[in-house]
Amino acid sequence: MADRLLLVRGSAGAVALGLLAGALADAAFGDPRRGHPVAGFGRLAAALESRVWRPSRLAGTGYAVVLVGAVGAGAFLADSRLRARPAGRALLVGTVTWAALGGRSLARAALDVAGAVRAGDLEAARRLLPALAGRDPRGLDASELCRAAVESVAENTADAVVGPLLWGAVAGPTGVAAYRAANTLDAMVGHRSHRYRRFGWAAARLDDLLTWPAARLGAGLACALAPAVRGEPSGGPGEEVVEARGAAHPSPNAGRLEAAFAGALGLRLGGRNRYGDRVEDRPVLGAGPPAGPDDVVRAARLSALVGAAATGLAAAGALALRAGGARGCPGGAGGARGTPRGRR
Repeated sequence: MADRLLLVRGSAGAVALGLLAGALADAAFGDPRRGHPVAGFGRLAAALESRVWRPSRLAGTGYAVVLVGAVGAGAFLADSRLRARPAGRALLVGTVTWAALGGRSLARAALDVAGAVRAGDLEAARRLLPALAGRDPRGLDASELCRAAVESVAENTADAVVGPLLWGAVAGPTGVAAYRAANTLDAMVGHRSHRYRRFGWAAARLDDLLTWPAARLGAGLACALAPAVRGEPSGGPGEEVVEARGAAHPSPNAGRLEAAFAGALGLRLGGRNRYGDRVEDRPVLGAGPPAGPDDVVRAARLSALVGAAATGLAAAGALALRAGGARGCPGGAGGARGTPRGRR
């Protein structure tokens, strides 16, 4: 019965079903409260960093390759053992996808900041912001707090939503796990601080590379879905802002999403951000009013819609990729047992 639910003999539909299940689990439950594998990976990465850190790109490259490679290899081996068991493979993909996605937690953190600002409790909003954004919250007024929340929702729509789904469609649980590991390392060491400017270079560049397609897909979906949050329709200022201003952002990926959200929501984002002792002047994105609490709510809704659309596209893409590979295999969609079928 499980094989019939997966549509074909073998596991051609297991990745698609697993991606759908993982996305639904994240939407329903959010991050696991205890024993989160990403948190465990972070502790392991921090322990290894304490042993191998050097102010060297070579040391940082080895650090990133070992950790991302180990996570990817572990997921690949687990997936390989389940190639002939579609239900088990779908469960593996679903579990890994659930652990990698962060859409519900992202929205919850943003809405908490918006609620505190709406209630006039700016001190509470400043205490809540570090769970969402890395900038220094001290001294931020209501508008700047809301801008930080909207920009973080936009950027993390690629990192925590579209990216895992896209790489899951391309490479199954191996892609999801390796992408999440690379993204986590970027968050830990991919900074421009004195300590990580050289050591974190490889982690930052790897994350930029892997997130590049997800950011473009997410930006396009945000522009297309803008009318659902009372924003500009596809083909309007949202896409113009992405093309004209997104490329001027210091991040090749965050800028695209922030520009897309600015145009889609009709807001003005960008400006001066402080990160400890470091100050960055970001390009102004959009020509609308500054963000307010209601705009944070709209941004969270737009992120959720982008996630839903990306889930559908990823599931369809996973089916198409694997169905195309299965047509040439003997024995139908599943192929002969032991016959290589390419990437899952």
